[in-house]
Amino acid sequence: MFTLLLVSAGLIALYVLLNWYLKLPRCKSNAKLHGKTVIVTGSNTGIGKTTAIDLSRRGARVIMACRDKQRAEVAISDIKKETGNNEVVFMELDLGSLQSVRSFAETFLKSEFRLDILVNNAGLMNGGKTKDGVGMIFGVNHLGHFLLTVLLLDRLKECGPSRVVTVASKAHEFGKIDFNCLSTHKDLAVGESDWALFQKYSHSKLCNMLFTHQLAKRLEGTNVTCYSLHPGAVKTEIGRYSSFLWRMMSAPILSLFFVDAESGAQTTLYCALQEGIEPLSGCYFSCCEVQKVNANAKDDAVAKKLWEVSETLCGMS
Repeated sequence: MFTLLLVSAGLIALYVLLNWYLKLPRCKSNAKLHGKTVIVTGSNTGIGKTTAIDLSRRGARVIMACRDKQRAEVAISDIKKETGNNEVVFMELDLGSLQSVRSFAETFLKSEFRLDILVNNAGLMNGGKTKDGVGMIFGVNHLGHFLLTVLLLDRLKECGPSRVVTVASKAHEFGKIDFNCLSTHKDLAVGESDWALFQKYSHSKLCNMLFTHQLAKRLEGTNVTCYSLHPGAVKTEIGRYSSFLWRMMSAPILSLFFVDAESGAQTTLYCALQEGIEPLSGCYFSCCEVQKVNANAKDDAVAKKLWEVSETLCGMS
């Protein structure tokens, strides 16, 4: 019995130590956002909701760009109660539908006169295809955000200095862009197994990196800057549609080694708010610090081609 208690105490101590060690650095910006408007995609849960709470607490008008109205309205109620800010608004956005992205942008531009920060936060690791016949992971994680950003760029420029913050992932290091696969399958890879979905997710996060790299080049000389980031290993609902076996196997790892959404949102907030990082437009951040990236994440030719392919898939060229 004593041995069992000792082992249990040791495990609890290890758990506490790991959680303390894995707490990520916090965004220390004191920036206030009264009179500013921000959009956060996928903001009804996880990192997105935590980001929206923080920005709301700073006085921003927060546009909750979400697919599920019911879940978004519950989140909005929570945010208003927690922050005392009633300027929190739902606008329907399904990143898996290019028509929905266009409708969102049209509604936003007609009803809102400012856009100071765009946070491309939403992400998933689901199989299947979007309403436009594009691979779901590629369509939501990259293509929908690509179109959304492009459609809102003029408003961002009008309201500058402004920022575009895209939540990528360290998983981008496992990614690659197969343009032949994009051409033939409108997807980054083939297959629907859990491993194939992880590969597609990694490829999509590399797309986020290359998109930010190319966007920064196109924004040179403007008052809009952009950043990509790794939020850390965070407990979110991103894998809620994965197989039961995958969820069972990953549960202990998530419990012990992944941090909460509040910790995971800190680098997003840093990129959105931190003063003085404008010269680092196009860069990749983690733990509230700029990071070096592999050559494939800043390949000018691949980034340019991905932009052009994305425009074609969005019907813009």
